[in-house]
Amino acid sequence: MELRQLEHFVAVAEEQHFTRAAERLAVSQSGLSASVRALEHELRTPLFSRTTRSVRLTEAGQALLTEAERTLAGARAARDAVDAVRGLLRGTLTLGVEQCVAGVSTARLLAAFHREHPHMEIRLRQEGTSSLLDGVAGGRLDLAFAATVSPPEWRGDLVPLARERMVVLCSPGHRFAEEGARVAWDDLRGESFIDFHPDWGPRRAADEAFTAAGVRRTVALEVSDVHSLLELVHEGLGIAVVPHHFSRKQEAGGLVAVDVAGAHRPVYESVVVLPPSRAMSPGAKALMTLVREAPLR
Repeated sequence: MELRQLEHFVAVAEEQHFTRAAERLAVSQSGLSASVRALEHELRTPLFSRTTRSVRLTEAGQALLTEAERTLAGARAARDAVDAVRGLLRGTLTLGVEQCVAGVSTARLLAAFHREHPHMEIRLRQEGTSSLLDGVAGGRLDLAFAATVSPPEWRGDLVPLARERMVVLCSPGHRFAEEGARVAWDDLRGESFIDFHPDWGPRRAADEAFTAAGVRRTVALEVSDVHSLLELVHEGLGIAVVPHHFSRKQEAGGLVAVDVAGAHRPVYESVVVLPPSRAMSPGAKALMTLVREAPLR
């Protein structure tokens, strides 16, 4: 079994298409197909279920994918470690980030990293927290900026970035905007909520707070970006429980931010998710050096 075969296998698994995988790898489709068939022959089992319209992993393929990603990540780390000893920082830094994560400016951070290490290729993936944790655990991501990670979910290193209260955002015409700067948990019963998909950090934090307070709520409108959420709140289609810094965005102008009074106030936390220190790539270590610099926070 060769690393090249594993790279071909992972590309097909991610693209779910031989032609797209071949284009991505800049190899011929016939050569890619032959490489995958040779791997299946060596393992004595099909890795993909092929039809004229789709390519999907078999159960054996699913099992191999996790180990193949880990093996390829280890090989990359080994090459990067040798380059680091030689005083070079080459290779690829793959970073995962939640949308609008607090505590770090992703754009400024990556710009500074690129200036210091111009030979490193940077790849950025925006995903929800659960997907980010899986990515770091599986070696697909060198590190990730995530939100609301509990210790049972991640037993590796977590570096705190920010902690802030969450607020209720509502339109100026909503009754909460007229009643004052705070609402009680009981006041939230029966309201229609706008929120992110369950995997996003702010949604997870809000769900945990509502559960702890013993209040059931209905999320009528689910979105995957901040701008859509703010637009829907502006139109009075519901209220949203969001990190406080969302209320300071330009698009939130005119909306009213209201605190939740009493116990179990919702809190949003952001962290850097790191693999075990022995598994950190040189690129990840270099990025963490910049993360700890105040101007980029």
